[in-house]
Amino acid sequence: MTTVGLTRSSRPRAAIDIAGTAWPLYKLEALAVGLLVFLTVLVVAQALQPAVLAGAAATVVVWWMRRHHWNIARH
Repeated sequence: MTTVGLTRSSRPRAAIDIAGTAWPLYKLEALAVGLLVFLTVLVVAQALQPAVLAGAAATVVVWWMRRHHWNIARH
C-alpha cells in the first residue's frame, strides 16, 4: 500500500552545518548571547554562580524568543 503525504520540512531556512548537523541560526545566536552575558557577569561580579545562572537564563530567553519569531515568520 502506498500513501502520499505532504510534509513540511523541519529544517529552518537559515541553518549552519556543524559536523553534519544543520543548526538553526537562532540557536547559535542564543548561545552567543549566553556566552557574552556569562563573560560580562563573570568580569563584573567575579563570581561563577551568578555568571552561570545569568548566562543560562539569557540563553533560554533568546532561544525561545528567536524560535517564536522564526515560527511566526515561517507561517
